[in-house]
Amino acid sequence: MIDFTFITGLLDQSAPSNRQTLLEHEVYRLLDATGVITAPKTNFIPASHSLADHPLEHFSGDKVVLKIVSPSIIHKTEAGGVKVVANKSGIIRAAASEMLNSVPALFQRYLEEDADHERPDVYQKLQGEQLLRAIERDILGVLVVQFIPTESKAFGSEVLIGLRNTREFGMTISAGLGGTDTELFAKGFQKGLAVVSASTEITDGKAFFKQFQSTLAYKVLAGQTRGRERTISDEQLVQCFSMFIELGNYYSVTNSSTPYTIEELEINPFAISGNGMTPLDGMCRFDIPKALPLPRPIKKLDNLFHPSAIGIIGVSAEKMNFGRIILNNLVTSGYDKSKITIIRPGTAEIDGIKCAESLAKLEYKLDLLIVAVAAEAVFDLVDDLIKTDAAESVMLIPGGLGETEASRERTAAMKEKINASHAKTGGGPIFLGGNCLGVVSHPGEYDSWFIPKEKLPLISKKSKRNSALISQSGAFMVTRVSQNPWFDPAYMSALGNQNDITHGDMLAYFADNPDVDVIGVYVEGFNDMDGLAFAKAVRRAICNGKQIIFYKAGQSSAGQDATMGHTASIAGDYSICETIVRQAGAIVAKNLSEFNDIFYISGLMHTKAIGGNRLGAISGAGFETVAMADSIQGDEFSMQMAAPQPATKARLQTILASKKLDALMEVRNPFDINPGADDDAHIQCCEAFCEDPGVDAIVIGLDPMSPMMRTLETSSKPDFDIHSPLSIAKQLPQLVNSQSKPILGVIDGGELYTPLVEKLKDQGVVVFRSCDRAVQALTKYVEGRLRAKQVITQFLTNQERI
Repeated sequence: MIDFTFITGLLDQSAPSNRQTLLEHEVYRLLDATGVITAPKTNFIPASHSLADHPLEHFSGDKVVLKIVSPSIIHKTEAGGVKVVANKSGIIRAAASEMLNSVPALFQRYLEEDADHERPDVYQKLQGEQLLRAIERDILGVLVVQFIPTESKAFGSEVLIGLRNTREFGMTISAGLGGTDTELFAKGFQKGLAVVSASTEITDGKAFFKQFQSTLAYKVLAGQTRGRERTISDEQLVQCFSMFIELGNYYSVTNSSTPYTIEELEINPFAISGNGMTPLDGMCRFDIPKALPLPRPIKKLDNLFHPSAIGIIGVSAEKMNFGRIILNNLVTSGYDKSKITIIRPGTAEIDGIKCAESLAKLEYKLDLLIVAVAAEAVFDLVDDLIKTDAAESVMLIPGGLGETEASRERTAAMKEKINASHAKTGGGPIFLGGNCLGVVSHPGEYDSWFIPKEKLPLISKKSKRNSALISQSGAFMVTRVSQNPWFDPAYMSALGNQNDITHGDMLAYFADNPDVDVIGVYVEGFNDMDGLAFAKAVRRAICNGKQIIFYKAGQSSAGQDATMGHTASIAGDYSICETIVRQAGAIVAKNLSEFNDIFYISGLMHTKAIGGNRLGAISGAGFETVAMADSIQGDEFSMQMAAPQPATKARLQTILASKKLDALMEVRNPFDINPGADDDAHIQCCEAFCEDPGVDAIVIGLDPMSPMMRTLETSSKPDFDIHSPLSIAKQLPQLVNSQSKPILGVIDGGELYTPLVEKLKDQGVVVFRSCDRAVQALTKYVEGRLRAKQVITQFLTNQERI
């Protein structure tokens, strides 16, 4: 059981001196207080003490370790601050004296010789003599540490475990390969092999241990490499991870009663031996908890998406400005004109819609106010909205609200006022944006985008719109639906700069919407702690049976810089974001094309059963069957080619014989059925795979240029006509709708075959224009669906335990 009283007292001792770090021997005392880790014995010799007079405790063994003690020197080895010496008092004193004298100059040289070396903040602007003197002032003494013999010096025998408080996701835990080359390992190895991380709030010791099992460190510790024996039990690792997670959650900003937050606690390395896990080095930074923003009253998003009264300010009576375009879109999308009010002094009506002189002169409280004025007018308007409480929700269209240096100070003050208003009775208005394209809500019967309808007609393509698209960038959203009208979401919302409503808020709202099955999200950056809120909303949505497809921009340093200029977003650490959102159950797309493909699949296959990863592949083009098999391997998951059961093989052989193709082809998977196979042969083979219990999903190439296939919109030959009742365009939708398993069609051909593609898509068939892209998208989708089942199982297990 962790002694939190003792650990808090330890932090109390450092806080008054403004030293928000624990020294190594203090970190060892913290670990001893966890009841799980036994730290080595230490003796601290302060620099102010006479080395000749300082008593030295007796250490067992013939060696001890000396370490420099300074809150600013984390990497002691590079500073010459670690030595192993004989366990004799005279040798210890002499070596400690030499270390105190030599380390300042060595560390100065280390910092100055290479700009890539990370400098402590206190040394950022110092050079030469000033830097040297500052290093000398920070050295507090020398630590004598019990020498811990390790059973092996081989690769993987040292382990890192740490906690880190991140801006977006709060407390995280990491574990993996330890030692002085940890950072090199993390950069050089494939993702998940060197180090794994997780949010402490959405994992536990057992779940994190399961992640850790993928690392090279675990394979070495578990004796899974040649010539190695297991050095620690799984139970010990689970206990250790559970302790770190409990410690992290206690000293987390989300714990309202914590006196401190741990900013970073890193033990690197732990030495592993038959006696368990022994820390050989450690550091800890802590701070006073920072106040979190007040929660937004997200129930008011229902007013935003289903408004009974809309107001708009910024409509020109003379020209077609953004406000006038938005007004036109509201009306042409079917919203009742009598429920719209334009706020414009001195004008009675515009386009037959009534005007009000001001917010104070409104006849009733608005559910939604759309603000389409210049940015400099927004700040006073927001003050007025907070004062009058004239609307439940507000959409801030203009840019210039945080993206530019000139606007950041005023925007920050505006955000503080907005957040403070949420403490009022009723919660005050919520604000979407600024720099926001707007919202399309088909259930709310309105379109508030400032894109003219001629540029982007939103045509119904689904029998039931079952998805939502949330995007920080409006341009991302409009280009997606322009390229693929079959996305056809029920709701599309741009978030812009997140001056109030955040990604986490928006996803939490849709997580509980029973009419939304699939949610696509494009993020450039999270507000403080909103990444954690978002991850929790992902998990809730997954447990409610929804699918989340997530794309995070700003994956490179250049991309991160670009997000600040676009939507005033701090992009954050991509690897942590990807790991935690995926851990929560989302399907994380690695690029825009992958996002498009998976969001498209998800909207049509939400009700399909995903029983496993066994793929059946069919095509009359031999290259496609090979390419399908070549495309089943994903980054961390792969499909496998299903082995057809004997009854299925016999059925397929009969189909070949009936089409006089049995002498040309043989039954296998992937199944090349020859260009001589007609529409009916494709359907029969696909149906046979569907009814095989050993097949979980089917990809079928539809061979548009085969002389036997009916694949043309207009033709003088009836045998090519897609309108024939015998055509693949007529038969495949019936099969897809009758089967519980996913079926993807592939039409690899030119523009001549676009009518066939569109006809199939209009009937709910998933169609791709290349087989490799189809299989890759299906692989990622199946992985996500199977992982979602694991997330739900883990969550329900934890709830039962609680």
